[in-house]
Order: sequence, then C-alpha cells, then structure tokens
Amino acid sequence: QLQLVESGGGLVQSGGSLRLSCAASGFTLDYYAIGWFRQAPGKEREGVSCISYSDGSTYYVGSVKGRFTISRDGAKNTVYLQMNSLEPEDTAVYYCAADRLATMEALCLMWSYDDMDYWGKGTLVNVSS
Repeated sequence: QLQLVESGGGLVQSGGSLRLSCAASGFTLDYYAIGWFRQAPGKEREGVSCISYSDGSTYYVGSVKGRFTISRDGAKNTVYLQMNSLEPEDTAVYYCAADRLATMEALCLMWSYDDMDYWGKGTLVNVSS
C-alpha cells in the first residue's frame, strides 16, 4: 500500500520539544519533495517546512525558522520535523505530503493540495501555555 504515515505528535508544554516522523511505505522518497503542513482550528492549512529528498535543500516558513528542523533518513525512507521551543501558536494537526513534480519551495508555497501525490492522515500537536 502506497502511503505516508505520521507519528510523534502529542501534548507538550510551551518551550518543549517534539519530533515528528513521516514514513513512506510502498514507494521510495527519492526524487520527491516532501513537506510538513499544519492546520489549526479555524485556520487555513499552511506549509511549515519542505525538503528536497535528493539534495536536502530546505524551506521554512518565517514563524518556525530557528526553532524547527526538517531532515531525511534515506535508509529509513523517512522525513523528520524536529520542533523546539514550541509555542501555543504551534498547536495544530501536522500533515506530511510528497510530490514528485514539485520543487521543495513550490511544494510549501504554491502547490495545490489536491495535486500532491501523497498525504498522510496527520498527527496532533498540542502545546499548552
């Protein structure tokens, strides 16, 4: 079965850390752009961070720069999002997505959600103040 599966969400206090994982099964992430997106209650989905699996180039939205780090593990066919100094405003459902045609920047900034090749089901991050 071709799918992305997220894990690692949970409840954490403000200032804490979490590491999210996005594992691909049934296909390899080579040559894909992969991104983390989030959607908070009552808000639109936004691109948080994206990575080019082939060369490791990355993009971060301004609100998470310096706090979040995206990375990949080729052996595990997995992408991670290390989230430090979490704030209540980071509370959201976090999704990972992958697309073979998009560049990593396009994936985060302008690619249509409907056109992305694969989506995970999401993992909830809840940051308490």
